[in-house]
Amino acid sequence: MRILLVEDEPGIANFIRQGLSEAGYAVDIARDGCEGLDYALAVEYDVLVLDIMLPKLDGLALLRELRRHGDHTLTIILTARDGVGDRVEGLDTGADDYLVKPFAFSELLARVRALLRRPPLQMGTILQVGDLAMDTVKREVKRNGSLVELSPREYAVLEYLMRHPDQVLTRTQIGEHVWNLDFYNESNVVDVYVGYLRRKLARHGDLPLIQTVRGVGYRIRTEAAE
Repeated sequence: MRILLVEDEPGIANFIRQGLSEAGYAVDIARDGCEGLDYALAVEYDVLVLDIMLPKLDGLALLRELRRHGDHTLTIILTARDGVGDRVEGLDTGADDYLVKPFAFSELLARVRALLRRPPLQMGTILQVGDLAMDTVKREVKRNGSLVELSPREYAVLEYLMRHPDQVLTRTQIGEHVWNLDFYNESNVVDVYVGYLRRKLARHGDLPLIQTVRGVGYRIRTEAAE
């Protein structure tokens, strides 16, 4: 899952990015409102974490502009403004959640997970592809009932594939979504991680689920390919 953090305070931005990255999310940082708007309009993000008091363009103006463009990216406002009127204005502008600074990182992480469980991204908390199941709350993957131990990055690659069953995803799509804007699309890192996943999934099931589409990328099949 890919997150855009728009925050002008370097210490806070780096702290949040580190925590989200350790939780398996790909994180891009924009340092002002104009840069944040450019990022959000150019790239598909799953969640936007947005400060209000930003240079060049404030967070609420950024959010209004996104909504005007028909962009409905799930948005958490993260701000020191804690008045009831501020919360109402933020939510009425189009935010999905509102968290006041200072905050506990574990709460921010829980709110991100809660937003990602909302439809239409998915119904419920379990992703199911064939005999493979992913619990997005526990962050557990099981095949044929057996637990599959995955690293955070392996989990992120598999989650992205499982959220797009039977859809061919290019290496660039996977790389940019699971890593960040620094992803170098000539790298073989996606192939390496798909290889890791295939070996781990094969320990608990005979038929391959992740299919290579030659010259394009990968897809995960709802019916395992023979």
